[in-house]
Order: sequence, then structure tokens, then C-alpha cells
Amino acid sequence: MSDFDLVVKGRLAMDDAVLDNGWMAIRGERIAAVGQGEAPAARDLVDTGGDYILPGVIDGQTHAGSQFGFAGLERTTLSAIAGGVTTIVDMPYDQPDPVATRGILRQKVDTANAVSHCDVALYGTVAADPILGDIEALAEDGVCAFKISSFENHPTRFPRIDNGAAMVLLQALASSDLPIGLHNEDETLIRRLTKQFISEGKTAPRFHHLSRPESAELLATANFLELGRLTGAHVHIVHISMPEGFRMVRRFADQGVRATAEMCVHYLHFDAATDIDRLGALMKVNPPIRAGHLDELWTLYGEGDYSFVSSDHSAWPLERKQAASIFDVAAGVPGLETLLPAFFSDVAGRENADAAAIACAGYLSSKPARFFGLSRKGRLAPGMDADFIILKAEPWRFDATNTQDGLGWSPYDGETFAAKPLATYVRGTQVWGDMVRGKKGHGRFVARG
Repeated sequence: MSDFDLVVKGRLAMDDAVLDNGWMAIRGERIAAVGQGEAPAARDLVDTGGDYILPGVIDGQTHAGSQFGFAGLERTTLSAIAGGVTTIVDMPYDQPDPVATRGILRQKVDTANAVSHCDVALYGTVAADPILGDIEALAEDGVCAFKISSFENHPTRFPRIDNGAAMVLLQALASSDLPIGLHNEDETLIRRLTKQFISEGKTAPRFHHLSRPESAELLATANFLELGRLTGAHVHIVHISMPEGFRMVRRFADQGVRATAEMCVHYLHFDAATDIDRLGALMKVNPPIRAGHLDELWTLYGEGDYSFVSSDHSAWPLERKQAASIFDVAAGVPGLETLLPAFFSDVAGRENADAAAIACAGYLSSKPARFFGLSRKGRLAPGMDADFIILKAEPWRFDATNTQDGLGWSPYDGETFAAKPLATYVRGTQVWGDMVRGKKGHGRFVARG
């Protein structure tokens, strides 16, 4: 009788290589062995016929509850498994209250355990006047990071955290390894420019990125990095849209500041100079997608300036993307089902398919796992959770009307990608394969460490 429950054969994507004629043996929820050549016997065998086997994607930036409350985790995690995402790291700005206290965190954890299709790690946040006891409680209960914003989207759910309040949070976490992430835009500058643009009738989509200039992003970024220097905390910029922002973070890191920066996949894929007239409000995100930076952003990718790559998935209904003025349109795009195909395709187009598989194993899996302290996630190795994807490297057309988020739209709609997730496994159980195969509640909350 076999010692393994499942053996999967195919081309295994590791951080530094693709193992041809590879195999992975699974026992229970964990990977038990990995090798090449003749595979061991198992109760069940999946032979992919040469397709890639990738570690499950960890999407380090999603917004499941910002429109639908905690119940949004069900639909969001359905979208995740369809895109090869086996763990989401969800932001704290939920309806009606942000995850700023132990009680709210536990409510969200309970919901995640009840309705999720993939595993869920969570950010915490603070109120505009932070309470040390709440910070300590969230850290003790397993949040994997904190996030604050220098721009107010809502006075209580998504407030602006000023320098004094930010310093309290950073000092409280300085002796820990918890990252503190920032939504990095200068509010006063943007609000003044937005008012000016509206008064001048400049309300078409092409004015969005001009109303939120690069300087507004750089001012907020530099300010936060200096707070990191002051406190010694790990300061993290959750999205940077232009090369100078990443170079700034690198300079601070070279000076000994614990500073990191994250790339969102849409900044590597779209260019306002060529895409804004075609997509209009459908590509509105904050910070905005800018013009003329794509090649240089890919150069920085090659130099290793990104901690990892995320989607910043935000599930706005299509009606929130339709208004006469770009300033009345919601910012954010759905991205869970396109993160892996878009990143794979863009790397493959610049290099080759094997390089793309290796890049996905690193920037979409092992790097975010290490960053968020998800110690049993992100790699195809013995002892790790058996989270993996079967990925077929062949062209396919993405149709947003078929997505599991129920939204029916995407800025990627109609694009031809170079690879498609065929099957998704979470802790050894197949949860997706052209249809939902798992059950809600299979996903569970994953604490840092």
C-alpha cells in the first residue's frame, strides 16, 4: 500500500529552475517529497503531460470587504482559486469598520474560516488616534502586516494617518518583524489639484493621472521612509507606479532603513499613453497608471527592486466605473484571475516561458510568503502546505464575463494570455478545475509565523 495520497507529475517551477520530468508526492495537506525521474506510487496520480506545476500564488494585496463587508470573502476567494491563487492577503478597510481591534479581527477570521475557498492572511490597521493595546492585540492574534494611508478615503473606515499617529504605530512595532504598509499619496496636494481640474472642466479619464502627479506619490513615500529611519520599523510601500519611487526606496534601504516596496501587476502591464483612450475609467487605480514608464519598470524588475508582485484586487461593480467625470468613478480593478496569467505572459514575452514560470514561483509565491511570515506557504518543498497550480503554457483569450467574482468586467477583458491555470489545489485538495471543485469553508485563516 502506498505511503502517499497523491503524486503529481510535470515540470516543477522552483525559485531558480524548472525541473523537467519532475514529481511531487503529497501526504494529507503537506508536500512529503519532491524529485525528478521515476515517481513513487501513490493512491492517486495526476500526470500533467508536461504542463507546469507552480506553487500556489499568494496575492499580497486584495480588498475583499471594502464593498461587501466580510461576506465578500466568499466571492473573492472563488475568484482567487480560478486564477491559481491559493492564499490572499486581505486589506483591513472593510465595510462598515476597519480591522483595528481584536474583536473586529476575530469576526473577520471567523467569516474567513466559514466561507473562504482558499486560505486567508490578514492585514490590520489603526484608527486616526492609535491605541497601543489594539496594536498589540492584533499582532498577538496573527495579522501578517499593518497598513495605513496618507490619503483619506473615508473618515473612519479608511482615514488619513498623520505623522504623529504613524510614529506611534511604528514605534510600537519597531522591535518586531511586522511590516507597516503605506498607501502613498499626499492628500493636500491631490485635493487641491482635483478641485482645480474640476473647475477647469478637465474631467475626462486622461486627466486622472495628471491630477495625482508623481510628486504627490514621491512626497508621501519619502515622508514615510523618514519615519522608518526615525523609528527603526519595517516600512513598506504597498504600490509604486513610477521608477523614481523604487529608486528612492532602494536609497533608504542602502542607508540601513528597513524599507521595501511592492509592485502591482497593472503597472507592469498598462501604459496611460496607449491604454487610457481605450480603457478609460476601467483602468482607474490609485496611485494611477502613468505614461511612458513601462520599459524602465521592467528594468527595475530585472534588478530585483520589487519585494513581490500583487494584484490590488478591488471588486467594484461596473456601475461604480461609469460616470461623466473621472473624479466620480471608483478607483480600483479586479485582478485575482489575471494576476498570474498577466505576469506570466509579460515575463514570457520579454524572456521565455521557463523564465516566466520561475518568475511566478518567486514574485507571486515564495517572496510574498517570506514577506508576510507564511512559513508553510510559497514553495514546492517537503513540509510545505500542498498549495499548487497546474498551468498550461498556451495562448487563451480572457473573457471577463466568465469570472468568478460576478462583476463581468475587467481592464484585461479580451486579452490573449500566454498561459492558463488548469487546476488549483489548496492543502492537497483540488478546489478548481474549469469549475469550482472545493467547498466554501475549505479555506482557513493563516496567522503570521
